[in-house]
Amino acid sequence: MLARVLSCTTIGIEGVFVAVEADLGTGLPTFTIVGLPDLAVRESRERVLAAIRNSGFEFPARKITINLAPAHVRKEGGRFDLPIAVAVLLASGQLPRGAPIEDGVFLGELALDGTLRGVRGTLAVLAAARREGLGPVWLPRANAAEARAVPGVGVLPIASLRAVRGDIDEAWAPEPREAPAPAEPELDLADVRGQVAPKRALEIAAAGGHNLLMVGPPGAGKTMLARRMPGLLPPLADEDAIQVSTIYSVAGRLPPGTGLLRRPPFRAPHHSVSSAGLLGTVRGPGELSLAHRGVLFLDELPEFRRDAIEALRQPLEEGKVTITRAGGSVSYPAQAMLVGAMNPCPCGRAGDARRSCTCAPGKPEEYVGKLSGALLDRVDLIVDVRAVPTDDLFQVARGEPTASVAQRVLAARSAASRRPGGGCNADLRDLDLERAAPLDRECRRFLESAATALGISARRILRSRRVARTIADLARSEAVRVDHLAEALQFRLELPSAAKDAPGPGR
Repeated sequence: MLARVLSCTTIGIEGVFVAVEADLGTGLPTFTIVGLPDLAVRESRERVLAAIRNSGFEFPARKITINLAPAHVRKEGGRFDLPIAVAVLLASGQLPRGAPIEDGVFLGELALDGTLRGVRGTLAVLAAARREGLGPVWLPRANAAEARAVPGVGVLPIASLRAVRGDIDEAWAPEPREAPAPAEPELDLADVRGQVAPKRALEIAAAGGHNLLMVGPPGAGKTMLARRMPGLLPPLADEDAIQVSTIYSVAGRLPPGTGLLRRPPFRAPHHSVSSAGLLGTVRGPGELSLAHRGVLFLDELPEFRRDAIEALRQPLEEGKVTITRAGGSVSYPAQAMLVGAMNPCPCGRAGDARRSCTCAPGKPEEYVGKLSGALLDRVDLIVDVRAVPTDDLFQVARGEPTASVAQRVLAARSAASRRPGGGCNADLRDLDLERAAPLDRECRRFLESAATALGISARRILRSRRVARTIADLARSEAVRVDHLAEALQFRLELPSAAKDAPGPGR
C-alpha cells in the first residue's frame, strides 16, 4: 500500500514543500527513511512508532519505506514526525483517504504519547501555502496563534495525533496577539543628561535608517544612548512585521503564543561572536538578520573579530545576507541599522580632559586602525561622545522625552516614504537620491569644496547627501539646503586621533 501527504521545510526564510510518501511492502518488518534526512529526522522512527501505538492506532508490522521528496533538499528537525505518522496510517488504512487529510499540509513534532510539540518556521510554511494555494495546514496548537497571523490560509490546530481522525476543535485557538511588551520599562531619552550632539545623531539615524558610530571614553553613555534607539523607531508595518516574525520563527526565537512582532528588534551580540554568528548559516539566520528592520548594536566595536565585522560590509550595502556552501545557497533579509560604540584608544582615556591616556605610543592609532576604511565608509554618522560634565549630571531639568523625538522621526519617515524610491533615506539608490535631494548651485559648490578639503570618498559624499536629506525631512523642508549639508558633514569627520587629542605617558 502507498500513501502520500505534504509537509514543508524552509530554505532561508522561504517555505519549500516536501512530499512524504509511505510504502508498506512485504518482507521482514523494517522502518526506513530516505530522501536526505538529517539525524533528527532519522530518529523520528522511534517517536512515530511509540506515538502511533500510544494514540490507539496499530503500528503495521510491515516493511515500511518513507521517502521525502525532492531528494536533493536536506530535511531537518522534528517537523516531519506528524506527516510521517499520517502517511503510515493512511497507507495501512487506519485513516480515511481524501479531503481534508490528503489535501492538507502537515507539520509537527510528536511526543511519545502522541501529543504534538511546536516547531520552527510556521510563518514561512503558511506563506508558502498561501502562495501555492494549498491547505488546510495541520499544525500543533503551540503554533496556532503564530499561524493565524497570516490570512488566507486554512489552519487546523491539533493537540495530538488522535485528532487527525476527526473531532477537531478549533474554537480554543486564541486570536493572534502582538508580542508581549518587555518586562522592564522602556528607556527614555529624557533620562540622558547632556549629550546634545549624540542625541541629535540618534534622532537623525532613526529618521533615515542611517548607520551610526559613537566614539568616546568608558562611562560617557554610549551604550545608554544606543539602548534608547528602539524607542525612537516607529512600529513595524504589516509587511515588515510578517518578514521579521518569519525570521524569528525560522530561528526558533518567536515568543510562544504570539502573532506578529511589531516592535523593531534590537540585537546586541557579545564581541566574541563569530562571522557565522553575525551573518548566519545555511541552517539559520544570524544576528544581522535577527536585527532586520531594527538595530544591530555592536559595543566595543574594535574588540570584535576582524573577519566578523569585515564580513558585514557587503550585507550592509545590499540589505541581505547570501550564504553559499557546497550543499546550496540561502539568503536572509538584513536591512538593519548598525549602531557601533568604541573607545578612542585601548585605555579609553584619549581626549578625556580629566585623565591622561596611558597607551604606549602608536597603540591608539593601531586600535582605531582595526576598523577598515571600507567599513567606515558604510557608516553614515560618526559622533564624539564626551564624558558628561558634573554640572549637567546633577541638573534637575529632564531632557526631551523619547515620545517627542519619535514623533519627529515618524513624520520624517512618512515624508521619505512618499518620494520616489520610498523607504528610508539611507536606502535611496543614486538615481532616486538625485530626484529626492537635488543640489542647487550653492549647495553643489559647498559640497565640492568640503569634499576637496576633507578628502571624502565618492561613497561618503553620497551618504552625506542622504543624511542631509534626512535632516531636511526633520526640519520639514522640501529642499536640501547648505545648513543641512553642513550638519551632515559635521557627523562625517574622521575618527579622532588619540595621538593628537591627549598626551601619552610621560608627557
